[in-house]
Amino acid sequence: MHFTNTKPFIFRLTFISFLSLMVLSCATVNKGDESYTKGGQPGYVLYNYVNANASDRSTVSVLLADYKGPKRLASIVEKYEEEIATLYTQQILLPTTSISENEKKARFANITSHQASALFALYPIDTAKWMKIISTYSGLSKNDIYESAITAGLDPSIVFAASASGFEDTATPLINSIGLVIYGQDEESTATVKFRAEDDTYWHKGLDLSWEPIYGSFAGSIVYLEANTTYHIEVTVTDAYGDIVEHSFQTTTKPNTPPINPNKIYYLSEIYSAGQLDLEALNIEGSADGYAKIIGDGPVIEAGSDVLAAVNIGNNSYVMLENLTVKGGQRYGIFAKKAHHIWIKGCNVSEYGREAGDIRNGKAYSSPTSNSPINYDSGIYLERSGIAVIEECEVHSPNLGANNWSVGHPKGANALQVWAYHDSDAYRGEFIVRNNRFYGSQDHRFNDVIEGRMNTERRGGFVRNSAIYGNYIAYANDDLIELDGGQQNVLVYNNELTQGYVGISIAPNLIGPSYLFHNYIHDLGDDRGKEWTAIKAGGLLSKPAGKTYVIENYINTDRNGIAGSSVAGDSTFWIEAYNNIILNRLSNNAVGLGIYDKEKFYLSKFVNNLIFNTKINRPKIDVDFDSFVEHYKNHDEVYASSFDNQPLVDLLILNEFSIPNFTRKANNLYDASPSLVENKIVEINEDDLTKFDNQTRYGLPEVKNNRVTLVGNSWYKIPVEIEVTKDTMLTMTIDIEGSSEIVGIALESDNSLTQSKVLKLSGSQKFGNDLTNLLSEERNKTIEIEIGKYHLGPLRYIVFILDNDKVERINNKASVSFSNIVITNLKNDVSNSNHEILIPVGKGL
Repeated sequence: MHFTNTKPFIFRLTFISFLSLMVLSCATVNKGDESYTKGGQPGYVLYNYVNANASDRSTVSVLLADYKGPKRLASIVEKYEEEIATLYTQQILLPTTSISENEKKARFANITSHQASALFALYPIDTAKWMKIISTYSGLSKNDIYESAITAGLDPSIVFAASASGFEDTATPLINSIGLVIYGQDEESTATVKFRAEDDTYWHKGLDLSWEPIYGSFAGSIVYLEANTTYHIEVTVTDAYGDIVEHSFQTTTKPNTPPINPNKIYYLSEIYSAGQLDLEALNIEGSADGYAKIIGDGPVIEAGSDVLAAVNIGNNSYVMLENLTVKGGQRYGIFAKKAHHIWIKGCNVSEYGREAGDIRNGKAYSSPTSNSPINYDSGIYLERSGIAVIEECEVHSPNLGANNWSVGHPKGANALQVWAYHDSDAYRGEFIVRNNRFYGSQDHRFNDVIEGRMNTERRGGFVRNSAIYGNYIAYANDDLIELDGGQQNVLVYNNELTQGYVGISIAPNLIGPSYLFHNYIHDLGDDRGKEWTAIKAGGLLSKPAGKTYVIENYINTDRNGIAGSSVAGDSTFWIEAYNNIILNRLSNNAVGLGIYDKEKFYLSKFVNNLIFNTKINRPKIDVDFDSFVEHYKNHDEVYASSFDNQPLVDLLILNEFSIPNFTRKANNLYDASPSLVENKIVEINEDDLTKFDNQTRYGLPEVKNNRVTLVGNSWYKIPVEIEVTKDTMLTMTIDIEGSSEIVGIALESDNSLTQSKVLKLSGSQKFGNDLTNLLSEERNKTIEIEIGKYHLGPLRYIVFILDNDKVERINNKASVSFSNIVITNLKNDVSNSNHEILIPVGKGL
């Protein structure tokens, strides 16, 4: 094969949902407990306390002097006791937009810098709101406000960001998604989204953009888009008074392969002899018009411990590495620093990093004189770099495994380490990590498999506009994926995660929203079998302040589903979770909870999640009752116990709970009992048959009696128009002559090759989905394929494949014929808005 290439949701509760909630209130939530409080920012908690107990200024001072509330809030009260008393009596302890402009000027005219610091400390999430009010109505200078914010512990980079001065709205395309940010907004507004491809007349509904309180913006993502396709996007912002502002964007998603400079294609055997491959020394880099590309063609890069990395990209940019086998490197297999536009494809990286020269207190050191344990050695590390693709790689077998939590925080190697904060703002974020296999082993584990640096800072980790999807990630003594840090429009989806202490960590999310969806997280555990939770969150107030969406994941493990962990003493989190399946197998005090939200931040939402603990045969949760809408089958033991531990399962939901752009098949919802069968005979006309992508090297197709025969090395496509569902079947007759690398079909929505859409029926090359069992030893047979397993949604083309790259044309006698192609679809009546439908939950293509 040749490669050239919110307003929050408003859910209408049905009668059955209401009854389920009443059962839940008795079984899982005790609202009569005096210790029960709904979590909020420190300022709201303190205001409610004072307002309920104070009658005058002297009483306020006494209440504050004797305050014995939560430790974090008590420390703020102790530091700003006098300022808080004054703010309360002047009626500015709460942010408000309901008073007149003159009243705002009167209240804030004489605010001091110390009082401003108190407000910033009390309302860490409402940074943008308070910055705007104080900057507009007080007599404080910008420098005074800046110093006040620093005193309160706020990040200097966000000071005065509320006005959005100098900030431009953005639509940032990745390969299969687009991230949106619209600045200068108000929390009381809503922002709805619709989008369409340029050649499509139908507008699709997107998920509403999310309020982002740090910069005072609306932000969000559109997902499951086609590569290299132009999209039109319209965002409608409606304020509290009903006034509307339209925002329009037009942008093109990135292609599946980068542009390559034909004069800068290097075969490894021509440029490498031994030791380190140093691209800086070789002066190998490309430009925006064309990447420089290095192709592995046999030699193995083997570097010793005398060089930092086996492959050094350095700060060279526009570089593609393809099919390299990399071993060794003192710290890293592949390393770049302050680079951008890096594409790493099909590389195998192993045997990298330092080895233990000394073991102290259970942790490994490089020598007896080393002061720091070995940590952060990486198969691939892109430091202070941005705009990168890492795909179809295997990273495994580092020289050193990590310790577990029994001797302190795990330290050791990782598979991929990311710090996507390039010096230039134009190159920050935009990491795509897709279709890789990153794995350790039971007794030789990573620290984190995917790890972010500077992960308690907004500039840390993936930073923004990044996507991690289609990966197999396994064996960590800490997190399988660590997103901690900047997370705005960072997407994690369609991954399989197993054998880690934690599945995905979002603690802390310093700027959101981020999205975790359609992942399969199962059978967690470190090398001792210990685990904490599938999704770990926390630090909302200590490291403010981002929201994460958790949508339609399948979690099947022993301990917890979603839980908080302390970040600088704070385990508060802000999550909206919809349509997840969370099954747990153990039960104890803090064990076996589908959701464990002990801080109960009032903006979190947990809606229509199927949660069940198989140890106690009922749901087990710790949430704020007002934030929770239970799945109506949560107490159906037979149904909740029916799910297999496999990547993709179907969840029965009511139609009203489908999530725009995220719920798969949302535009083609179907009943659990399909009633109509539609057969579509695929007509093969010679005039409609065209070359696919740039895969055809030679050979013309022959079409006769609705039968197409391929010879040579050729890929040809035929247009079809059908909506593929989970139940769609394709039958055809195939007749194969001779030997080939790939014989099969592909299910495509455009003219770009997608490996996951290729169905290989015969051939020697490992590529796509292996369906060779359908033919066994027969080479002429009618077969049936459940194509809904490999493609969902609109199908535009069936591609016929006969691939023979390595056979000389004169010796190629292979051929294949395809005929009698019929697509069978199941259709249903979904006119009832409360119709029960099945949606696929977990990892699926």
